[in-house]
Amino acid sequence: MNLANKITVFRVILVPVFLLVLYSNITYSTYIATAIFVFAALTDTLDGHIARSRNLVTNFGKFFDPLADKILVSAALIYLVEIRKIPAWIVILIIAREFSITGFRIIAASEGITIAASPLGKFKTITQLIAIPLLLLDNWPFHKLNIPLDMILLYIALFFTLFSGIDYIYRNKKVLNLDDI
Repeated sequence: MNLANKITVFRVILVPVFLLVLYSNITYSTYIATAIFVFAALTDTLDGHIARSRNLVTNFGKFFDPLADKILVSAALIYLVEIRKIPAWIVILIIAREFSITGFRIIAASEGITIAASPLGKFKTITQLIAIPLLLLDNWPFHKLNIPLDMILLYIALFFTLFSGIDYIYRNKKVLNLDDI
């Protein structure tokens, strides 16, 4: 297993650590868990850079890297629903989109079609990865300014989650033989 893939696997291993810390009674558990989340999110950039710069792109990485991101984000969002920081319907839509696009990509791959990440999908990921730490930290430091940046970014992330999902399917409708759409 190459270095990029090891970093990806490490990111998945960090998810239960993130959750264990969140549910623990240790002092500053939310801050520590948020730091773990941010670190895990940053490893996504690192493993991608290593894979591309060292020509270490593998099928394992192509499959597992986006899956690792989805597991991390889903775990955090479900926790935020559990503690009643965000509404469940938002998380349901986000996770449904992720399942749908993953399935869509599997169908495309079975037909020899590779669907590259789009700028909209990347923006979706970035807004999610910024909103989640803000939500975990009660919108610090923006709560002092009465700016609900955590919720603003969550709704922006939701918009780009749905819009990028529709865009993926529309731009690649040939995969599903939807030429009449």
